[in-house]
Amino acid sequence: MRVTTKGQVTIPQEVRKKLGIFPGTEVEFIVNGNTANLVKAKNSDSRASRGERLVALLADSATDRSLGLTTDEILRLTRGDD
Repeated sequence: MRVTTKGQVTIPQEVRKKLGIFPGTEVEFIVNGNTANLVKAKNSDSRASRGERLVALLADSATDRSLGLTTDEILRLTRGDD
């Protein structure tokens, strides 16, 4: 397996299946000397559906801290609520 210029590698499908790694699953690298082990992060819940993981990832993403607006304020502006 070759590392890309961005430092990426592809985890083979068979390995992902055995470890229960799906898109959105968080992983960690444990370095010991000049070897590294890939493990699922303790906070990763691969039992959650893809939709549940997407919702968790996007929760409160509409909050624009640079403007100081909350998600509710942005929704009111887009809906025309006064």
